[in-house]
Amino acid sequence: MNKKIVLAYSGGLDTTVIIPWLKENYAGCKIIACCVDLGQCHDYAQIEEKALKTGADKVYIIDAKNEFITEFIYPMVKANAVYESKYLLGTSAARPLIAKKLVDTAFIEETDTICHGATGKGNDQIRFEMTIKAFAPQLKIIAPWRIWDIKSREDAMEYLQKRGFEVPVSKGQSYSRDENLWHLSHEGLELEDPAVEPNYRHLLQLTVYPEDAPDTAEYLELVFDKGLPVKLNGETVTPVELIESLNKIGGRNGVGIADLVENRVVGMKSRGVYETPGGSILYAAHKELESLCLDRQTEAFKTVVGNKLAELIYTGEWFTPLREALSAFVDKTQELVTGSVRLKLYKGNIIPAGSSSPYSLHNKELSSFTTGDLFDHKDAEGFINLFSLPVTVRALMKKYNEEK
Repeated sequence: MNKKIVLAYSGGLDTTVIIPWLKENYAGCKIIACCVDLGQCHDYAQIEEKALKTGADKVYIIDAKNEFITEFIYPMVKANAVYESKYLLGTSAARPLIAKKLVDTAFIEETDTICHGATGKGNDQIRFEMTIKAFAPQLKIIAPWRIWDIKSREDAMEYLQKRGFEVPVSKGQSYSRDENLWHLSHEGLELEDPAVEPNYRHLLQLTVYPEDAPDTAEYLELVFDKGLPVKLNGETVTPVELIESLNKIGGRNGVGIADLVENRVVGMKSRGVYETPGGSILYAAHKELESLCLDRQTEAFKTVVGNKLAELIYTGEWFTPLREALSAFVDKTQELVTGSVRLKLYKGNIIPAGSSSPYSLHNKELSSFTTGDLFDHKDAEGFINLFSLPVTVRALMKKYNEEK
């Protein structure tokens, strides 16, 4: 190991502890704190000051919000990728990008060592290290949670207190949280018991509790071009502006809250509460538009692809040939997914309120109860005879054998 360590730094409890721990256990090493801005809404001047106060020798603040949305979130939206029917992959999609920036920083600093604060029980260690190995397998990795004596968040808080450092969380709010522009996750405390209802009014930060949302519904309209959102309520917006706006709209209407007992990569189940207000709106709108524009077979197979993509993203396999190939298939399906979608938001619910597309496969003359020139009801008889041929043959076979 050379004399520099690049640390994935957030300013939270774990990474705040890691800086003095590295100083104590890797004497003489310079600590390069790398904070990747994915929309955590932090005061980054304060983050830099905190890192330096706890012993960092240098701090990088890297703005990657636009890259996060366009290169990681939008491919998930186009695929309708959801893990275990609930989780919109906010942390899962962020980790590969953060890890890639760590590798870039290590090259700039000419160091051979990266450190991260992911625990030995969690998924993030896999996501970080899979990406590091994909781009720079020669780099050494330090994962303190796998080697130090700290066993809990309470131990970490005590570690800082004994050394005179400020503790960034209080015991009553010591949830393990991950925040970015796409979502906010919560783990720990009462959430560790699946039988206990979350204390939502204490827990939620992006989203109001649905019962406290306005008594009047709010409508919005999204316009998509080739599967990508380009306008909100008639206004052209940048990707970052879009997610920020949707988060505010969804948050005040109580949408996008998911309580999930999920299957971690390492084999255990864990419970988390996720707030993804803007993301939930975007997924819902995109799915509505696809129902107009995709044929049955493509839509059905795309569901399979979306589920597989969600699994790959969850397990840290973003930078893999299979993920890239599946995303290429998804991109092909999006060529005609263009149009507008209206949604109605009301106390945690996202309700379709009409959609249209110049490439819609919905033909009123065909689907209407009124007979048109494109459909002859008499044709149905022949279709049913052919479609039911396998069950007809089976029935005849059974009858023949019963009569023998």
